[in-house]
Amino acid sequence: MHRLARRLLVAVTLSLALAGGVVATSVPASAESNGGTRVMPLGDSITEGVGMTGGGGYRVGLWQRLAQNGYTTDFVGSGFNGPGSLGDHDHEGHSGWRIDQIDANVVSWVRTYQPRTVLLHIGTNDITQNRDLANAPARLASVVDKITSTSPQTDVFVATLIPVSFADAQVRAYNSAIPGLVQSRAAAGKKVHLVDMYRAVSTADLPDGVHPNAAGYDKMAAAWFAALRSVPGSIGNPAGNPGNPGTPGTVDTSAWYTLVNRNSGKALDVYNLSTADGARIAQWSRNGGNQQQWQFVDAGNGYYKLRSRLSGKVLDVAAKSTADGATIQQWTDNNGTNQQFSLQTIEGYVQLINRNSGKAVEVQGASTADGANVVQYSDWNGANQQWQLVKVG
Repeated sequence: MHRLARRLLVAVTLSLALAGGVVATSVPASAESNGGTRVMPLGDSITEGVGMTGGGGYRVGLWQRLAQNGYTTDFVGSGFNGPGSLGDHDHEGHSGWRIDQIDANVVSWVRTYQPRTVLLHIGTNDITQNRDLANAPARLASVVDKITSTSPQTDVFVATLIPVSFADAQVRAYNSAIPGLVQSRAAAGKKVHLVDMYRAVSTADLPDGVHPNAAGYDKMAAAWFAALRSVPGSIGNPAGNPGNPGTPGTVDTSAWYTLVNRNSGKALDVYNLSTADGARIAQWSRNGGNQQQWQFVDAGNGYYKLRSRLSGKVLDVAAKSTADGATIQQWTDNNGTNQQFSLQTIEGYVQLINRNSGKAVEVQGASTADGANVVQYSDWNGANQQWQLVKVG
Protein backbone atom coordinates (compact mmCIF):
# COMPACT_ATOMS: atom_id res chain seq x y z
CA MET A 1 0.00 0.00 0.00
CA HIS A 2 1.27 3.46 -0.84
CA ARG A 3 2.59 5.37 2.22
CA LEU A 4 0.15 8.29 1.74
CA ALA A 5 -2.85 6.01 1.40
CA ARG A 6 -1.77 4.15 4.50
CA ARG A 7 -1.51 7.35 6.52
CA LEU A 8 -5.01 8.38 5.41
CA LEU A 9 -6.34 5.00 6.52
CA VAL A 10 -4.76 5.40 9.95
CA ALA A 11 -6.08 8.95 10.29
CA VAL A 12 -9.62 7.72 9.62
CA THR A 13 -9.15 4.88 12.10
CA LEU A 14 -7.95 7.20 14.87
CA SER A 15 -10.74 9.68 14.23
CA LEU A 16 -13.32 6.94 14.65
CA ALA A 17 -11.54 5.66 17.75
CA LEU A 18 -11.68 9.06 19.41
CA ALA A 19 -15.39 9.11 18.69
CA GLY A 20 -15.73 5.78 20.48
CA GLY A 21 -15.98 3.60 17.40
CA VAL A 22 -14.50 0.11 17.20
CA VAL A 23 -12.62 -0.31 13.96
CA ALA A 24 -10.56 -3.29 12.87
CA THR A 25 -8.24 -2.38 10.02
CA SER A 26 -6.65 -4.79 7.60
CA VAL A 27 -3.29 -3.34 6.65
CA PRO A 28 -0.97 -6.05 5.30
CA ALA A 29 1.19 -7.65 7.96
CA SER A 30 4.34 -6.94 5.92
CA ALA A 31 3.75 -3.16 5.91
CA GLU A 32 7.19 -2.19 7.18
CA SER A 33 8.72 -5.58 7.89
CA ASN A 34 12.48 -6.16 8.09
CA GLY A 35 12.11 -9.87 8.81
CA GLY A 36 12.89 -9.40 12.50
CA THR A 37 11.10 -10.62 15.62
CA ARG A 38 7.49 -9.45 15.40
CA VAL A 39 6.52 -7.22 18.34
CA MET A 40 3.05 -5.66 18.66
CA PRO A 41 2.82 -2.49 20.80
CA LEU A 42 -0.83 -2.68 21.92
CA GLY A 43 -2.92 -0.10 23.76
CA ASP A 44 -4.38 3.38 23.57
CA SER A 45 -3.01 6.89 22.94
CA ILE A 46 -0.01 6.21 25.16
CA THR A 47 1.02 3.45 22.75
CA GLU A 48 0.25 5.73 19.81
CA GLY A 49 2.46 8.40 21.39
CA VAL A 50 0.11 11.32 21.98
CA GLY A 51 1.93 14.23 23.58
CA MET A 52 5.18 13.64 21.72
CA THR A 53 5.92 15.60 18.55
CA GLY A 54 5.29 13.32 15.59
CA GLY A 55 3.90 10.58 17.82
CA GLY A 56 5.75 7.35 18.39
CA GLY A 57 5.92 7.64 22.17
CA TYR A 58 7.87 4.90 23.93
CA ARG A 59 8.30 3.07 20.62
CA VAL A 60 11.04 5.53 19.60
CA GLY A 61 13.31 4.84 22.57
CA LEU A 62 12.51 1.14 22.53
CA TRP A 63 13.35 0.80 18.84
CA GLN A 64 16.63 2.64 19.36
CA ARG A 65 17.62 0.44 22.30
CA LEU A 66 16.78 -2.72 20.37
CA ALA A 67 18.73 -1.61 17.30
CA GLN A 68 21.73 -0.36 19.26
CA ASN A 69 22.00 -3.68 21.08
CA GLY A 70 21.89 -5.88 18.00
CA TYR A 71 18.23 -6.96 17.98
CA THR A 72 16.34 -7.07 14.69
CA THR A 73 12.73 -6.18 15.48
CA ASP A 74 9.62 -5.83 13.35
CA PHE A 75 6.94 -3.71 15.03
CA VAL A 76 3.53 -4.82 13.76
CA GLY A 77 -0.03 -3.50 13.83
CA SER A 78 -2.59 -1.53 11.87
CA GLY A 79 -1.44 1.87 13.15
CA PHE A 80 1.38 3.90 11.66
CA ASN A 81 3.06 7.04 13.02
CA GLY A 82 6.23 8.43 14.53
CA PRO A 83 9.31 10.46 13.63
CA GLY A 84 12.17 9.51 11.33
CA SER A 85 14.24 8.36 14.31
CA LEU A 86 11.74 5.51 14.71
CA GLY A 87 12.89 2.73 12.40
CA ASP A 88 9.50 0.95 12.23
CA HIS A 89 6.28 2.97 12.55
CA ASP A 90 3.75 0.12 12.84
CA HIS A 91 1.79 -0.30 16.07
CA GLU A 92 -1.62 -1.14 17.52
CA GLY A 93 -2.23 1.94 19.66
CA HIS A 94 -5.70 3.51 19.45
CA SER A 95 -6.28 6.93 20.92
CA GLY A 96 -9.25 7.10 23.27
CA TRP A 97 -9.87 3.36 23.37
CA ARG A 98 -10.87 1.41 26.44
CA ILE A 99 -10.18 -2.22 27.32
CA ASP A 100 -13.44 -3.48 25.83
CA GLN A 101 -12.62 -1.89 22.47
CA ILE A 102 -9.22 -3.57 22.37
CA ASP A 103 -10.89 -6.82 23.44
CA ALA A 104 -13.32 -6.65 20.50
CA ASN A 105 -10.48 -6.56 17.97
CA VAL A 106 -7.52 -8.34 19.50
CA VAL A 107 -8.16 -11.80 18.05
CA SER A 108 -8.30 -10.37 14.53
CA TRP A 109 -5.10 -8.39 15.06
CA VAL A 110 -3.20 -11.37 16.47
CA ARG A 111 -4.31 -13.58 13.58
CA THR A 112 -3.40 -10.93 11.00
CA TYR A 113 -0.01 -9.83 12.35
CA GLN A 114 1.08 -13.01 14.16
CA PRO A 115 3.22 -11.25 16.81
CA ARG A 116 5.93 -13.17 18.59
CA THR A 117 5.58 -10.68 21.46
CA VAL A 118 2.85 -8.28 22.60
CA LEU A 119 3.43 -5.18 24.75
CA LEU A 120 0.10 -4.43 26.44
CA HIS A 121 -0.61 -1.16 28.27
CA ILE A 122 -4.36 -0.53 28.46
CA GLY A 123 -6.94 0.75 30.94
CA THR A 124 -6.18 4.48 31.20
CA ASN A 125 -9.35 5.47 29.36
CA ASP A 126 -11.45 3.17 31.53
CA ILE A 127 -10.14 5.15 34.49
CA THR A 128 -10.49 8.63 32.98
CA GLN A 129 -14.03 7.73 31.85
CA ASN A 130 -14.80 6.05 35.20
CA ARG A 131 -16.12 3.04 33.33
CA ASP A 132 -17.05 0.12 35.61
CA LEU A 133 -13.68 0.18 37.32
CA ALA A 134 -14.48 -2.73 39.62
CA ASN A 135 -14.56 -5.03 36.58
CA ALA A 136 -11.73 -3.41 34.62
CA PRO A 137 -9.17 -6.07 35.71
CA ALA A 138 -11.55 -8.78 34.48
CA ARG A 139 -11.76 -7.04 31.11
CA LEU A 140 -7.98 -6.89 30.99
CA ALA A 141 -7.82 -10.60 31.78
CA SER A 142 -10.12 -11.26 28.84
CA VAL A 143 -7.73 -9.47 26.49
CA VAL A 144 -4.77 -11.44 27.81
CA ASP A 145 -6.65 -14.74 27.55
CA LYS A 146 -7.72 -14.05 23.98
CA ILE A 147 -4.13 -13.39 22.96
CA THR A 148 -2.75 -16.51 24.64
CA SER A 149 -5.58 -18.70 23.33
CA THR A 150 -5.20 -17.39 19.78
CA SER A 151 -1.40 -17.61 19.81
CA PRO A 152 -0.03 -19.75 22.68
CA GLN A 153 3.56 -19.20 21.52
CA THR A 154 3.27 -15.41 21.93
CA ASP A 155 4.90 -13.76 24.95
CA VAL A 156 2.49 -11.21 26.44
CA PHE A 157 4.02 -8.45 28.55
CA VAL A 158 1.29 -6.86 30.67
CA ALA A 159 2.17 -3.44 32.07
CA THR A 160 0.73 -1.76 35.10
CA LEU A 161 -0.64 1.63 34.11
CA ILE A 162 1.54 4.69 34.34
CA PRO A 163 0.13 7.27 36.76
CA VAL A 164 -2.82 9.53 36.03
CA SER A 165 -2.22 12.67 38.08
CA PHE A 166 -5.88 13.28 38.89
CA ALA A 167 -6.87 9.64 39.49
CA ASP A 168 -3.98 8.04 41.34
CA ALA A 169 -6.15 6.02 43.72
CA GLN A 170 -8.06 4.48 40.82
CA VAL A 171 -4.85 3.65 38.97
CA ARG A 172 -3.35 2.03 42.04
CA ALA A 173 -6.48 -0.04 42.64
CA TYR A 174 -6.50 -1.26 39.05
CA ASN A 175 -2.76 -1.96 39.07
CA SER A 176 -3.00 -3.95 42.29
CA ALA A 177 -4.97 -6.66 40.47
CA ILE A 178 -2.50 -7.08 37.63
CA PRO A 179 0.29 -9.07 39.37
CA GLY A 180 -2.18 -11.77 40.43
CA LEU A 181 -3.69 -11.85 36.96
CA VAL A 182 -0.26 -12.37 35.44
CA GLN A 183 0.98 -14.84 38.04
CA SER A 184 -2.06 -17.11 37.74
CA ARG A 185 -1.64 -17.37 34.00
CA ALA A 186 2.12 -17.87 34.19
CA ALA A 187 1.54 -20.63 36.75
CA ALA A 188 -0.79 -22.28 34.24
CA GLY A 189 1.99 -22.32 31.65
CA LYS A 190 0.94 -19.23 29.73
CA LYS A 191 3.70 -16.95 28.45
CA VAL A 192 2.51 -13.90 30.38
CA HIS A 193 4.87 -11.47 32.11
CA LEU A 194 4.47 -8.45 34.38
CA VAL A 195 6.04 -5.05 33.67
CA ASP A 196 5.96 -2.54 36.51
CA MET A 197 5.39 0.57 34.41
CA TYR A 198 3.78 2.58 37.22
CA ARG A 199 7.12 2.92 39.01
CA ALA A 200 8.94 3.80 35.79
CA VAL A 201 7.10 7.08 35.18
CA SER A 202 6.23 9.89 37.60
CA THR A 203 3.52 12.53 37.46
CA ALA A 204 6.27 15.06 36.74
CA ASP A 205 6.63 13.36 33.34
CA LEU A 206 2.93 13.97 32.48
CA PRO A 207 2.30 17.52 31.21
CA ASP A 208 -1.44 16.91 30.80
CA GLY A 209 -1.71 14.49 33.69
CA VAL A 210 -2.13 11.48 31.38
CA HIS A 211 0.38 11.40 28.51
CA PRO A 212 4.15 11.41 29.07
CA ASN A 213 6.52 13.93 27.61
CA ALA A 214 9.55 12.73 25.64
CA ALA A 215 11.50 11.99 28.83
CA GLY A 216 8.61 10.03 30.28
CA TYR A 217 8.15 8.00 27.14
CA ASP A 218 11.86 7.19 27.19
CA LYS A 219 11.48 5.87 30.74
CA MET A 220 8.70 3.62 29.46
CA ALA A 221 11.01 2.47 26.67
CA ALA A 222 13.70 1.55 29.20
CA ALA A 223 11.20 -0.45 31.27
CA TRP A 224 9.89 -2.35 28.22
CA PHE A 225 13.44 -3.05 27.04
CA ALA A 226 14.53 -4.40 30.41
CA ALA A 227 11.47 -6.64 30.58
CA LEU A 228 11.99 -7.98 27.08
CA ARG A 229 15.63 -8.82 27.79
CA SER A 230 14.58 -10.82 30.84
CA VAL A 231 12.58 -13.31 28.75
CA PRO A 232 14.82 -15.30 26.38
CA GLY A 233 13.48 -15.40 22.83
CA SER A 234 10.90 -12.66 23.24
CA ILE A 235 12.96 -10.34 21.02
CA GLY A 236 15.17 -12.95 19.38
CA ASN A 237 18.91 -13.08 19.86
CA PRO A 238 21.18 -10.05 19.49
CA ALA A 239 23.84 -9.91 16.82
CA GLY A 240 27.47 -9.20 17.67
CA ASN A 241 29.42 -9.42 20.91
CA PRO A 242 27.33 -10.85 23.80
CA GLY A 243 29.17 -8.49 26.13
CA ASN A 244 27.53 -5.41 24.62
CA PRO A 245 25.25 -3.41 26.95
CA GLY A 246 21.77 -4.86 27.10
CA THR A 247 22.77 -8.33 25.93
CA PRO A 248 23.32 -11.54 27.86
CA GLY A 249 26.53 -11.36 29.85
CA THR A 250 29.30 -13.93 30.24
CA VAL A 251 31.57 -14.57 33.23
CA ASP A 252 34.73 -16.46 34.15
CA THR A 253 33.42 -19.59 35.90
CA SER A 254 36.85 -20.29 37.41
CA ALA A 255 36.93 -16.95 39.26
CA TRP A 256 35.36 -15.55 42.44
CA TYR A 257 33.48 -12.25 42.31
CA THR A 258 32.15 -9.66 44.71
CA LEU A 259 28.82 -8.28 43.49
CA VAL A 260 28.57 -4.57 44.25
CA ASN A 261 25.18 -2.89 44.08
CA ARG A 262 25.06 0.12 41.76
CA ASN A 263 22.67 2.05 43.99
CA SER A 264 24.35 1.56 47.37
CA GLY A 265 27.94 0.55 46.63
CA LYS A 266 27.53 -2.34 49.09
CA ALA A 267 28.19 -6.03 48.43
CA LEU A 268 25.98 -9.11 48.15
CA ASP A 269 26.60 -10.82 51.49
CA VAL A 270 25.61 -13.98 53.40
CA TYR A 271 24.21 -12.41 56.55
CA ASN A 272 26.00 -13.13 59.84
CA LEU A 273 28.52 -15.46 58.16
CA SER A 274 25.94 -18.22 58.24
CA THR A 275 26.48 -21.57 56.54
CA ALA A 276 22.91 -22.75 57.13
CA ASP A 277 20.28 -23.53 54.52
CA GLY A 278 17.84 -20.64 54.43
CA ALA A 279 20.29 -18.00 55.65
CA ARG A 280 19.17 -14.70 54.19
CA ILE A 281 21.19 -12.70 51.71
CA ALA A 282 21.72 -9.04 52.49
CA GLN A 283 23.92 -6.18 51.38
CA TRP A 284 26.85 -5.04 53.50
CA SER A 285 29.78 -2.69 53.27
CA ARG A 286 32.57 -4.28 51.26
CA ASN A 287 35.04 -6.01 53.57
CA GLY A 288 36.74 -8.62 51.39
CA GLY A 289 35.28 -11.49 53.41
CA ASN A 290 34.47 -14.83 51.80
CA GLN A 291 30.81 -14.29 52.72
CA GLN A 292 30.90 -11.63 49.97
CA GLN A 293 32.53 -13.83 47.33
CA TRP A 294 30.60 -15.77 44.71
CA GLN A 295 31.43 -18.18 41.91
CA PHE A 296 29.28 -18.49 38.80
CA VAL A 297 28.53 -22.13 38.01
CA ASP A 298 27.32 -22.83 34.47
CA ALA A 299 23.84 -24.40 34.62
CA GLY A 300 23.45 -24.60 30.83
CA ASN A 301 21.27 -22.72 28.35
CA GLY A 302 22.70 -19.36 29.38
CA TYR A 303 21.89 -19.72 33.09
CA TYR A 304 24.21 -19.71 36.11
CA LYS A 305 24.14 -20.67 39.77
CA LEU A 306 25.94 -18.40 42.25
CA ARG A 307 27.93 -20.39 44.83
CA SER A 308 29.00 -18.81 48.12
CA ARG A 309 32.68 -19.16 48.93
CA LEU A 310 31.83 -19.16 52.64
CA SER A 311 29.22 -21.91 52.71
CA GLY A 312 29.37 -23.71 49.37
CA LYS A 313 25.62 -23.12 49.07
CA VAL A 314 23.95 -21.32 46.18
CA LEU A 315 21.76 -18.27 45.76
CA ASP A 316 18.11 -19.35 45.93
CA VAL A 317 14.65 -17.77 45.70
CA ALA A 318 12.85 -19.01 48.83
CA ALA A 319 10.06 -21.54 48.27
CA LYS A 320 10.44 -21.23 44.49
CA SER A 321 8.28 -18.13 44.79
CA THR A 322 7.36 -16.02 41.77
CA ALA A 323 6.13 -13.15 43.96
CA ASP A 324 7.59 -9.67 44.05
CA GLY A 325 9.52 -9.28 47.28
CA ALA A 326 10.30 -12.99 47.71
CA THR A 327 13.39 -13.55 49.85
CA ILE A 328 16.75 -14.35 48.33
CA GLN A 329 18.53 -16.88 50.54
CA GLN A 330 21.25 -19.52 50.30
CA TRP A 331 20.46 -23.21 49.99
CA THR A 332 22.11 -26.50 49.18
CA ASP A 333 22.57 -26.82 45.42
CA ASN A 334 19.67 -28.87 44.03
CA ASN A 335 19.79 -27.56 40.46
CA GLY A 336 16.30 -26.04 40.72
CA THR A 337 15.27 -23.27 38.36
CA ASN A 338 14.83 -21.04 41.41
CA GLN A 339 18.61 -21.37 41.86
CA GLN A 340 19.44 -20.38 38.28
CA PHE A 341 19.92 -16.89 36.90
CA SER A 342 20.55 -15.31 33.52
CA LEU A 343 22.88 -12.34 33.29
CA GLN A 344 21.74 -9.22 31.48
CA THR A 345 24.26 -6.41 31.15
CA ILE A 346 23.65 -2.69 30.94
CA GLU A 347 26.26 0.08 31.09
CA GLY A 348 28.81 -2.29 32.57
CA TYR A 349 26.48 -3.61 35.29
CA VAL A 350 24.70 -6.96 35.50
CA GLN A 351 21.12 -7.84 36.33
CA LEU A 352 20.47 -11.32 37.73
CA ILE A 353 17.17 -12.63 36.31
CA ASN A 354 15.76 -15.71 38.05
CA ARG A 355 14.90 -18.56 35.70
CA ASN A 356 11.85 -19.68 37.68
CA SER A 357 10.17 -16.29 38.15
CA GLY A 358 11.68 -14.02 35.50
CA LYS A 359 12.30 -11.43 38.26
CA ALA A 360 15.47 -9.53 39.10
CA VAL A 361 17.61 -9.70 42.23
CA GLU A 362 17.42 -6.32 43.98
CA VAL A 363 18.16 -4.52 47.23
CA GLN A 364 14.74 -4.06 48.80
CA GLY A 365 13.39 -0.52 48.79
CA ALA A 366 16.56 0.78 47.11
CA SER A 367 18.06 0.88 50.61
CA THR A 368 21.66 1.93 51.17
CA ALA A 369 21.81 0.49 54.70
CA ASP A 370 24.04 -2.33 55.88
CA GLY A 371 21.92 -5.45 56.35
CA ALA A 372 19.20 -4.40 53.88
CA ASN A 373 17.34 -7.40 52.48
CA VAL A 374 18.04 -8.71 49.01
CA VAL A 375 14.84 -9.91 47.31
CA GLN A 376 13.46 -10.54 43.85
CA TYR A 377 11.26 -8.02 42.07
CA SER A 378 9.85 -7.41 38.62
CA ASP A 379 12.63 -6.33 36.26
CA TRP A 380 12.33 -2.54 35.84
CA ASN A 381 16.02 -1.77 35.39
CA GLY A 382 16.53 0.25 38.59
CA ALA A 383 20.03 0.90 39.95
CA ASN A 384 19.19 -1.28 42.98
CA GLN A 385 18.79 -4.20 40.53
CA GLN A 386 22.19 -3.65 38.95
CA TRP A 387 25.43 -5.19 40.18
CA GLN A 388 29.08 -4.63 39.34
CA LEU A 389 31.12 -7.82 39.11
CA VAL A 390 34.47 -7.31 40.82
CA LYS A 391 36.84 -10.25 40.32
CA VAL A 392 38.64 -11.14 43.58
CA GLY A 393 40.50 -14.30 42.61
